[in-house]
Amino acid sequence: MVNFSLEGKTAFVTGASRGIGQALALALATSGAFVICASSRPGGCDETLRKIQSEGGQAMALDADLADADAVVKLAEDALSIKGHIDILLNNGGTIFRAPATDFPFDEWKNVLAVNIDSAFLLSQTIGKTMVERGQGKIINIASMLSYTGGITVPAYTASKHAIAGLTKALANEWGQYNVQVNAIAPGYIKTDNTQALQDDETRSAEICARIPANRWGESDDLAGAAVFLASAASNYVNGHILAVDGGFLAR
Repeated sequence: MVNFSLEGKTAFVTGASRGIGQALALALATSGAFVICASSRPGGCDETLRKIQSEGGQAMALDADLADADAVVKLAEDALSIKGHIDILLNNGGTIFRAPATDFPFDEWKNVLAVNIDSAFLLSQTIGKTMVERGQGKIINIASMLSYTGGITVPAYTASKHAIAGLTKALANEWGQYNVQVNAIAPGYIKTDNTQALQDDETRSAEICARIPANRWGESDDLAGAAVFLASAASNYVNGHILAVDGGFLAR
């Protein structure tokens, strides 16, 4: 049987306090992994820990500001110190800011890029180095439909998610020879805090659903299977791939 089990593995998930990150942390834990959950504030992952533990899983929490490069490196080092290694890194932590490009505040641009791409690189660099040394590891980045398209009034987010797609391929090229697989999941239109403005816009929401063959918004749980697949031995020959979980959105 294909091995989707994560028994004995240690996973590290950023942005695990709610939404997609919480759902994916729970999926990895229920597949057997010990999951280190990270959020931006102390106690941010308390609910996630409760959910994991109620399912019989094991987890603990860390916190750091992903916009602070020094804090991100320390976060990676702290995560590595817990079990001595990380088998699975899931870079999910992110933020979004909406404004027309003509009025987009540069401070917000820098913050979005710092959180969404700089932190993913620093975490991958610090933890990936140890994976290369051990000769095994899985890195999963969270991309977006805006890794493919431009979107409207989200220039920084779009730039960061295009960058995530490129970083995924660049790291896969360098580290594949060391049995480290680097892939990404590109969620479609998922019901989360980040998409609440779109959900609340009846016209825009209807336009989005009309383009999705599944004819509905996605739920965070819809991404669980893809995450477990990319984290497990089942995907050992999958590298540099961006897996769209979008209800068929890109097919239109």
